[in-house]
Amino acid sequence: MATLFTKIINGEIPCYKVAENDKFIAFLDINPLKKGHTLVVPKEEKDYIFRNSDEVLSEILIFAKKVAAALEKTIECERIGLMVLGLEVPHTHIHLIPISKEGDMLLSNTRVKLTDEEYKQLVEEIKKNM
Repeated sequence: MATLFTKIINGEIPCYKVAENDKFIAFLDINPLKKGHTLVVPKEEKDYIFRNSDEVLSEILIFAKKVAAALEKTIECERIGLMVLGLEVPHTHIHLIPISKEGDMLLSNTRVKLTDEEYKQLVEEIKKNM
């Protein structure tokens, strides 16, 4: 059965897409730790990051680097944190989170609430900075 992310990739579920190429997609997390929290997902469905080929592993980081650079230009932060968990959705994905201190990446933190309009505006700002 297709994962939630595969359904997003296939256009069956909407997302706030910030970047895409033939192998990867990046979209805003709808339950973000920080404003700009973005997920980078390979289009090929693998349930665990280390089950991907070496090529996909290297390319996802290069793709994520471009997204992170745009996030840094868009969101005031010290840097972009990177987290890989892989338990919540059985489809490889990387979390890119604008941070100013290590504690900004704690999963126990209160999540940020954004309106649909705020998400759409953020997408446009990130895309401008790509």
